Amino acid sequence: MADQNPDNTNTATPSVAPREAHQRAGTQTPNPSIFGTPIHTYTRAQALADGELIDVTQPGKEAGFRCPVAITRAVWSDCVEWSDQDTDRQTYQDEAGRLWDVIWMAHLAARRGGSETLFQLRRVPRGGRGRMPRLVTLKMIAGPGDAGELTITIMMKNED
Repeated sequence: MADQNPDNTNTATPSVAPREAHQRAGTQTPNPSIFGTPIHTYTRAQALADGELIDVTQPGKEAGFRCPVAITRAVWSDCVEWSDQDTDRQTYQDEAGRLWDVIWMAHLAARRGGSETLFQLRRVPRGGRGRMPRLVTLKMIAGPGDAGELTITIMMKNED
């Protein structure tokens, strides 16, 4: 913008745009007081301790992941959990094999890249007498852990 000074010459006032662009580029620390104090926080460590997330890092490493991997309780219940009663009633399966199916399909999906990836696998649903595998869609999120490190979380498609 130009301002008129007393001798009728135009002078430019400094633009704030470069400073704002500099801030948007992430080179300055944002003001934490903008959002105020968080109402509630729930860390990944707390979710693991509470059983909402189940640590599957070791089988994840065997499948090729290089960071911590966890699945939600809902994924465990729907896609992994299997008992002797399920085998007697339906067909032979075990939790280790069912977990491997989830981890391996997630690993294949991770090759496509992206921070949020949907992938599918077939699993025999628990309960009832069904023996035929059915398709389920899961979601894999690659994002920061509590200390900013890369982590993988596998969840049902409708979970956050």
